[in-house]
Amino acid sequence: MTLIEELKWRGMLQDIMPGTEEQLNKEMTTAYIGFDPTADSLHIGSLVPILLLVHLQRRGHKPLALIGGATGMIGDPTGKSEERNMLGAEQLAVNVAGIKKQLEKHLNFDPALPNSAEMVNNYDWFKNILFIDFLRDAGKHITVNYMMAKDSVKKRIEGDTGISYTEFAYQLMQGYDYYLLYTNKHCKLQMGGSDQWGNITTGSELIRRKTGGEAFAFTCPLIKKADGGKFGKSEKGNIWLNAERTSPYQFYQFWLNASDEDAERWIKIFTFLSPDEINQLSEQHHQHPSARILQKSLAREVTIFVHGEEQFRKAVETTEKLFAQTNAPVEQLSADDLENMEGVVKFDYPLNKISGGVDIVSFLAETGSFSSKGEARKMIQNGGVSINREKVDNITKEINSTLLLHNKYILIQKGRKNYYLVTACE
Repeated sequence: MTLIEELKWRGMLQDIMPGTEEQLNKEMTTAYIGFDPTADSLHIGSLVPILLLVHLQRRGHKPLALIGGATGMIGDPTGKSEERNMLGAEQLAVNVAGIKKQLEKHLNFDPALPNSAEMVNNYDWFKNILFIDFLRDAGKHITVNYMMAKDSVKKRIEGDTGISYTEFAYQLMQGYDYYLLYTNKHCKLQMGGSDQWGNITTGSELIRRKTGGEAFAFTCPLIKKADGGKFGKSEKGNIWLNAERTSPYQFYQFWLNASDEDAERWIKIFTFLSPDEINQLSEQHHQHPSARILQKSLAREVTIFVHGEEQFRKAVETTEKLFAQTNAPVEQLSADDLENMEGVVKFDYPLNKISGGVDIVSFLAETGSFSSKGEARKMIQNGGVSINREKVDNITKEINSTLLLHNKYILIQKGRKNYYLVTACE
């Protein structure tokens, strides 16, 4: 399969400009994707663009990762109902450094390679461009009619909040990025999410009008969950690629808990397993759905890709201790097991309160495992709380020192997936 054929098979291709596949088949092509530096870590929504760059480099093409240091100060109106906060230069520098560290784990930046990856920051050129020069050099070539015809702009203009000139200019800035990369880096391809098609085509149009040259583009579909829920979100918020923001255990659990339908799509998108390997896994999964073969394979491949073999192994160990042995007595867990469970939220709680006895509702709220007594009471009544693997069915239950594991710990389970370890402290 060619690169484009493989991306189609994996479900990673939506819109494509005529001539793009021919360009990729003809020669080593420099291509770029933009990353928005709104935080010091990318989240799993950024995995698709990262994977596109990896696929590209593996096929012998040259990937460019563009960090939007300048456009990050503006804000892209695409998919937004209102203008977002603009970031300062100091915070942007922190965010850019964090993103660069993550990209270096997956792309080969060795300058000795003819197709070595490069990272560029559009702040490096926009910081020195005068407003008048930008209007003459870029604005002159793209009409307001052309810019207003883009869906991302239309939706904001027709909405209640409108759109500022700052955000309106975003597509022109992104188009200018493509023009400069085309001119200075011989970049002939821009990739991105399907919501970026309007911004991307503005760049290829600017190249055509200013240089008479030909530039190409394709987009990938936005990832959605089969149940309509937002991809990449958990009860705690975004699933980040930074282990300090989302632990490898929590990261692993996100993929492990995918629905059958999602797992069947995502294993093509988020792994490098071959079609034969995936087809075989799918067949095994359909024969034994309860074994969750697809989910386990998906979680393994993505966790290793992002966090490495050792963190994957630790995530599996924690999962087995918490889930695979739920029918076994909790006393079988050693103090070391409890202390070293990766990804389990930990709280300290006064020993004297436990020794004197405290009602379960107050205990759950005061430890922080529940946001309020009302939430704790409701969850107990619905059968969603276990203490030391024993389901709690009485809101008047007392927590006391007889429940302490190894004279120190209490294990709380909230729902199916959330675990908290309370340590009794003097």
